[in-house]
Amino acid sequence: MENKLEKNVQNSFMDNFVKTDDILNDMCGIIESSQKAAYQAVNIALVQRNWLIGYRIAEEELGGDERSEYGVEVINEISKELTKRYGKGYDRSNLYHCLKFYKTFPKIVDTVCRQSGTLLSWSHYRTLLQVKDSEARNWYEKEAIEQTWSVRTLQRNISSQYYYRMLHTQKKELVENEMKELTSKYQNNKLEFIKNPVVAEFLGFSQDTDFTESDLEKSILSNLQKFLMELGKGYAFVARQQHIHTEKQDYYIDLVFYNYILKCFVLIDLKTEKITHQDVGQMDMYIRMYDELKRSEGDNPTIGIVLCSDTDDDIARYSVMHGNEQLFASKYKLYLPTKEELKAEIESQKAIFYLQQQENK
Repeated sequence: MENKLEKNVQNSFMDNFVKTDDILNDMCGIIESSQKAAYQAVNIALVQRNWLIGYRIAEEELGGDERSEYGVEVINEISKELTKRYGKGYDRSNLYHCLKFYKTFPKIVDTVCRQSGTLLSWSHYRTLLQVKDSEARNWYEKEAIEQTWSVRTLQRNISSQYYYRMLHTQKKELVENEMKELTSKYQNNKLEFIKNPVVAEFLGFSQDTDFTESDLEKSILSNLQKFLMELGKGYAFVARQQHIHTEKQDYYIDLVFYNYILKCFVLIDLKTEKITHQDVGQMDMYIRMYDELKRSEGDNPTIGIVLCSDTDDDIARYSVMHGNEQLFASKYKLYLPTKEELKAEIESQKAIFYLQQQENK
């Protein structure tokens, strides 16, 4: 049965076109309207799919007498099989999100079929799942729809307790204006849905790294990948721009290797500005996640390298979790490139890149 909302989205795109005397403006309107229509159609299908997945898991739980261990076993097995068949996007974490989504929004499919306006994206709903207070969650959902909040705006408002501040303030307009000013930079990204890795995975596309790297960064990372592989010290390439999702944000690890001599993963992150404590803390988070999710029995602890390509100061900093310092000092250093080698490689690639830019002018 054809979804009524999908039909409304398609019709509105065609019916709302009005020809003017400005052909360029008309073309821009056609392109942006078609992007919006495509985005809404994907949103509807994605939200419905995840709700139905959650519904089916919940029904299976009931068949297992709601035993928690039964539910965990089902999700583990289904996750493995779906990942084999369809690739990324069906790990245990995502399936649990689908189950929680169904239980939190049990009427969402009926709502989708009745609505004729904008529907929130799956990323919006996944963000709303963080809010345990049902009244606050309903308010955030309503405001996000009516004010067309981006996912990042919604996340910031939840994190800053915007609902509770609005509830208790006598100067609602002042608080609202402050919120709009602080989130204005999150509201102007018309291609947010294309960059969204959840949408890319749903459509079966690999994430396009052009959306997450500048030309200089791409040049440096491409050559660093070759540089490490040619060191002859046991490096095997695993991934580039590897997507990691936490409850609140999407991250991308620039380069991931496995060193079969050290028997450990090596993560590399490139920064175009000076390294901060937050950058090192972010790498420590990557290391913990890799040790928890990817590290196998017999593997040594993961190590991270944070690189800086600042115009004045190219540096490399190794990130080693507490307790592994001795292992780093006695063994890791033998197979890792030195800070001086990494610095020289970055400076060399920057010089080549800038020379090429001059030649192309």
